[in-house]
Parts: sequence; structure tokens; C-alpha cells
Amino acid sequence: MIKKLKEQLTTMHQKNMQVSEVFRYIGPGIIVTVGFIDPGNWAANLAAGASFGYNLLWVVTLSTIMLILLQHNVAHLGIVTGRCLSECTYQFLPRWLSRILLSTAGIAAAATALAEFIGAAIALKMLFHIPLLWGSILTALVCTGMLVTNSYSKLEKIIAGFVSLIALAYLAELSMVHIDWPLAGRSWVSPTLPNESMLVVLSILGAVIMPHNLFLHSEIIQSRQFNKQDPAIMRKQLRYEFMDTIFSMGIGWAINSAMILLAAATFFVEGIEVTELEQAQELLVPLIGPSAGVIFAIALLFAGFASSATAGMAGASIFAGMFGESYDMKDLHSRVGLALTYVPALVLIMFIQDSFKALLVSQMFLSLQLPITIFLQLYLTGSSSVMGVYKNRKSTSIMLWSIGIIVTVMNIYLLCVA
Repeated sequence: MIKKLKEQLTTMHQKNMQVSEVFRYIGPGIIVTVGFIDPGNWAANLAAGASFGYNLLWVVTLSTIMLILLQHNVAHLGIVTGRCLSECTYQFLPRWLSRILLSTAGIAAAATALAEFIGAAIALKMLFHIPLLWGSILTALVCTGMLVTNSYSKLEKIIAGFVSLIALAYLAELSMVHIDWPLAGRSWVSPTLPNESMLVVLSILGAVIMPHNLFLHSEIIQSRQFNKQDPAIMRKQLRYEFMDTIFSMGIGWAINSAMILLAAATFFVEGIEVTELEQAQELLVPLIGPSAGVIFAIALLFAGFASSATAGMAGASIFAGMFGESYDMKDLHSRVGLALTYVPALVLIMFIQDSFKALLVSQMFLSLQLPITIFLQLYLTGSSSVMGVYKNRKSTSIMLWSIGIIVTVMNIYLLCVA
């Protein structure tokens, strides 16, 4: 009897140790999730819910699945090689070609920063009536301070805190409105295409997979130290990373879904079309009370700060990789990369008259660059000279290349109709 009890206690202890070990690997995916809930996603999701109710929730599910597969694949690259996507490009491609490809990725990171600055600045304007330019500069200064003065582990906790607060804000918002949960449940898994919804569908899909996030994930996954020479440890690392990605992207799925649910339960039932973030905040106040508008703006501010920080990290990682170096804010190349990401974005904002149009232009450039990053990633992860025995299996390659082609066609279409 006592022996059996000891065995049960030992088994329970081992399971608890496994659970705690898994949670030690949670973190890189959370940082990547920030790009999945940035101001661009807010605009697309609010437009979807306001115009089509619950009908487009399935797009969030589909885009999340595609994102999980691509992000896991690029994290796989970082784990196996011990290098980020930028460093691998530098090492395994001709130098002239790597510089061209990585330069386009760096410009994409700056375009992303421009959109994130504008999103945070809009929130600051909502809350404190700060002009757009000064709000953007304040955001850049705050994020630069976060990146330069904090270690990665501290930054990870800060961004995880931002994501948690965004999630709590939307829980609070949803508690103030009536949600048709049975209809929402069916809409998450039942694809429908209401009339004139195609552009919004593509906008949601296009706002999810972003080039800077693919570079970033391959870099930050290396914050988890492990022994690459031990196959058992490698398998465990790959397994735990996949769990981190699924868990983190699941949080992103929930927050994006909450945006559509909120818009469906407020704007759609009132027949109100929403095209701008400021308009959404102003309209929430008469519909569900003044606190709703404040909560909305605070959540947008956290999303803007967090996504601006990750855009800076990605830009620094890309530039450092152009010289075969890892991201390290104590290193000159990483700091120059951060400056090249933030400064051009701020300069462009000085000349912006229409913030909504600026967001569209930045997304258009991302649409051009994204296929380059995806196919670069798939080339590297499918190469035995890069990945060895861990290269993509044939079935995995077919699936990933199919996703890459779909995303490319989708982005070209969006570019043509924008």
C-alpha cells in the first residue's frame, strides 16, 4: 500500500515537473503574438464585425492555423541551426543576394514600425489629445528605452504583461455586451462569404502573417538554451516550441476573435459601418457607456507599444544578421538596425496628412515583401545543407509551399485592389 502510494506521488511529481518545464519554454511565441494583434489587425477585425457580424470569425481560425505552421517552421530553423533567418540568409546565400533580400526585409520592418507608431499615437490622442506626430515620437522613445535598457527576459515579461492587459480589456468589453455564443461557435468553423466580403477576408488574412515576425521568431527562440548535440534534447525543444507557438497563437486567436465579437454585438446590430479606429472608440461610448471607450483606447495603446517594440527588435535582428551577427542591443549593428527601423518611420510620419492612408501604404509594402520572406524561409528549411536531418519532410514542404502560394496570391490581389 505504502509502496503504491509512493509510486503515485513520484508519478505526480514527474508530471508536475514536466508541466513546469513546459512553462519555462513559454515566451517567444507570446512576443510573436503581438504582431498578430497590432493596430492593423484591429482595423480589419472591427471592419469585419461591423459589416458582416459573426460571419467572418472563421477567417481568424484559418489565418491562425496558417500562422502557426509558418511560425513553427521558422522557429524550427532557429532551433536547429542556432541562427536566425537573417543570419542563415547571410551564411547560405551569395553575399550580394543576401544583402538585397535582407534590405527589403529591413524596409518592411520600418514600414511595420510606421503602422505601429501610428496605432499607438492614435490611442494617445484618444486618451490625452496628444498630436499624432508627438504621440509617435513618444512611442518610439518608450520602445527604444525598453529595448536598450532591458534584458531579453525582462522585455519578454513586459510584453507578456501587455498581451495579458489587452486580453483583459477585451474580456471587460465583451462582458458589457450581449454575444450570441452559439452563432459565434458555428461561425468559427463554418466558412461563409457574404456579398462584398472578399476584400475584408483578405485583409484579415493579410494582416496576420507579417515578414518581420518570421525573422523575429527565429531569433528569440534561441533565448532558450539547449544542447543541439543531443538528439533527445533537440526533439524535446522542437516539441516544446510547438506547444509555445500553439498556446501563444491561441491567445492571438482569442483576442482577434474578441474584436470581431465586440464589433458584431455593437456596430453590426446598429447598422453602423466602421472604417477607422478613432471612429470605433467614439461610437462605443454611446452604445455601451463611457468606460468602454477608455478601455478600448488603453488596449490599443498597449498593442501599439508592444508591436512597436517587436518591430524594432526585428529590424535590429535583420540588420545584425546582414553582418552574420545575432541580435544584441549591446552591439553596434543591432543598435544601428533599431535606428534604421525607427528613424525613417518617424520622418515619414512628419509628412503624413491622412493616418488611415498611411496605414494602407505601409501594408501595401508588406504585401510586396512578404512572399520574399516566406519563400526564403521555405528554401532554407527545406535544404539538407542547412537543416541536415531536420529539413522539411516532403508532406510538410507541400503544405508550407501551398500556404506560401496562397498568401502570395492573396497579397498580390490586395495590392491590386488597394
